[in-house]
Amino acid sequence: MAALNNHQTNSQSRLSLVSSVYAKSQVTQIRLRIHIPKYYLQVPVISQLISAYGLVVNITKALLQPNTDKEGYFDIELRGTVPQISRGLAYLESLNLRIVGKPNADGDGWFC
Repeated sequence: MAALNNHQTNSQSRLSLVSSVYAKSQVTQIRLRIHIPKYYLQVPVISQLISAYGLVVNITKALLQPNTDKEGYFDIELRGTVPQISRGLAYLESLNLRIVGKPNADGDGWFC
């Protein structure tokens, strides 16, 4: 009986491990507004998210003003796995960019 209980416990542990691995490999999406200071206007910030972090980036709106002292911004949707998105956000944070979560496009009020 103890061996059967041990087997069931091991099976349950494996199931929870598989589901957590599955969740990490599942593609998800977040919406952000990234504020770009003037000194980053010539830096390929969005290209890095694609090439270095494997994210799919959809720019839904942008305002860049290179001849003024005002900062610009990108409204973007990032698509990828949770680890990819986490690494991409860590990259953006390492640049000290202001990042704001946006409501879901479906209007359900979800913020990242």
